[in-house]
Amino acid sequence: MAEEAGMRVDVESLLTFADDLLGVLRASKDGEALAQACAGAEMLRSACHSESGDLEVQMKVSDELDNLDSQRDSIEQRKDAVRKKEKEMMKAQNMLSMCVSVTNIMPDFEDKDKISGYIVDKNMKKLERFEFEKTTPPADICNKLWKMV
Repeated sequence: MAEEAGMRVDVESLLTFADDLLGVLRASKDGEALAQACAGAEMLRSACHSESGDLEVQMKVSDELDNLDSQRDSIEQRKDAVRKKEKEMMKAQNMLSMCVSVTNIMPDFEDKDKISGYIVDKNMKKLERFEFEKTTPPADICNKLWKMV
């Protein structure tokens, strides 16, 4: 039994040693796996960083395109406003031309201090200039203009 006890101790020591060795080997494998995981994580981080840079560039381009779109919309609105003003101006010029051809009176819109203009003939040739103070009653102005025409 003593031999068996000595052998048991050796077997127990051997089993303990084997368990320790397995632990070391497992730890070694864990270390390799950890190293592989770290390498994979580094590759993933690098890919994410690159993708992030690409996304930043795309966002800047997108912002620039949005800015250009809003500028284009603003320009289109201004063009529409200019067209509308030109149309209104043409309508006003036509109305003035009609009034001048009917009344033979062409107002001077540049003289802001007085009510002034010209009596014209059928060919729009200026015949006589008129001027009235702004304080002159409208009925007096009308009567004097009709006498001139």
